[in-house]
Amino acid sequence: MKEISCKLLVVGAGPGGYVCAIRAGQLGVDTVIVEAKKPGGTCLTIGCIPSKALIHAAEEFEAARLAAAGKSAVGITLAEPAIDLAKTMAWKDRIVGRLTTGVSGLLKKANVKSIHGHARFRDGKTVEVETETGTQLVRAETVVIATGSVAVELPHLPFGGAVISSTEALSLTAVPESLAVVGAGYIGLELGTAFAKLGSRVTVVEAMDRILPLYDAELSRPVAKRLAALGVDVILGAKASGLASKGGALVVEAADGATREIAAEKVLVAVGRRPAVQGWGLEELDLDRAGPFIRIDDRCRTSMRGVYAIGDVTGEPMLAHRAMTQGEMVAEIVAGNRRSWDKRCIPAVCFTDPEIVSVGLSPDEAKAGGREIRVGQFPFSANGRAMTRHGEDGFVRVVARADSNLVIGIQAVGQGVSELSAGFALAIEMGARLEDIAGTIHAHPTLGEAVQEAALKALGQALHI
Repeated sequence: MKEISCKLLVVGAGPGGYVCAIRAGQLGVDTVIVEAKKPGGTCLTIGCIPSKALIHAAEEFEAARLAAAGKSAVGITLAEPAIDLAKTMAWKDRIVGRLTTGVSGLLKKANVKSIHGHARFRDGKTVEVETETGTQLVRAETVVIATGSVAVELPHLPFGGAVISSTEALSLTAVPESLAVVGAGYIGLELGTAFAKLGSRVTVVEAMDRILPLYDAELSRPVAKRLAALGVDVILGAKASGLASKGGALVVEAADGATREIAAEKVLVAVGRRPAVQGWGLEELDLDRAGPFIRIDDRCRTSMRGVYAIGDVTGEPMLAHRAMTQGEMVAEIVAGNRRSWDKRCIPAVCFTDPEIVSVGLSPDEAKAGGREIRVGQFPFSANGRAMTRHGEDGFVRVVARADSNLVIGIQAVGQGVSELSAGFALAIEMGARLEDIAGTIHAHPTLGEAVQEAALKALGQALHI
């Protein structure tokens, strides 16, 4: 058995793991990273990046279909379009390939040793890695667990055949005639909307009484309106109980016990993700848990000395940019620097149609904390740039403390608002007040003007509404 030693061992090369390894290597830390699949993790290889590629292709195809039907708002006409989903997926795979190759190059540039294989812990300092050439033993002074998460599987709808997870949905080579989506969270609605634009007859089944339950109703309302316009049938307060005996349909049970069958060539189960803690030998480690997740402190330290954990395996929010920030911080700590998690907000973006961004506290969350607040909201129907992009349905909302005008939350729903998320987070991280945003010159014509206008509205100085 081959054996190597290092100062830092990172298990998992997802967004958190590879960023941690790269930064540690830059700081001169002798680092090894282990990954059984391609570098980049779920986000890069089977999640964030591939789904956004599919969403973009769906938007392009929908625009072409509208033009062919004589429904283009800007007067474009086309012949009847067609889509070759296999070629679309090949294009997506080329993007993923370029990015994974880029990550590998960055790891090499930072002098990080990469081992391709499945890791299993012997103890808090030792890992066995099954590689193509045999078992390799890695001993480390410090270990970072960055094993990520996997899709939740329902007992009555196990993955296989017609029942697919987001991973399989992003690898389909033909557009299904009918698609049932179980779960109206962001993953289900992002992919359901994309396939509806590609031509699938989509039905969404959600156990709760509204879509996107993690966002407030005001933000999700424009998304519900758009789903209806796309012909997506949304069934709320109902549970998927299994496949019909004859196949080709999903059995749905309503709150009153009544059942119905939904035509479904494919059934996409998108009811959330769980931490990937099985199969790594983590039972050999004495780690405290927070429910199914690994418990960490504000430096991402676990209950075992010299063992850190970052990313999805440590709990919500399961976001790549949270994992990246944690990974960079842990690398700094291992290198001897003083760092801790002191973030006021983590941006959350839902790439539905229209998109949703939420940073900091919503009005209801702020009020629940006993705060007196000011809220300013500006509609995109009064924003020139939004009107030229057919994105009038939506708004920007700014939440601030009433006593000091300190901004504690910014939300938006509308086409393209994901690109505003960095500015939202920056305002809160830097302690901006309403006057700071209102007094900052925002370029015209841009969607960003709505942020300034929302701040002016909260101050009682609205100009364009």
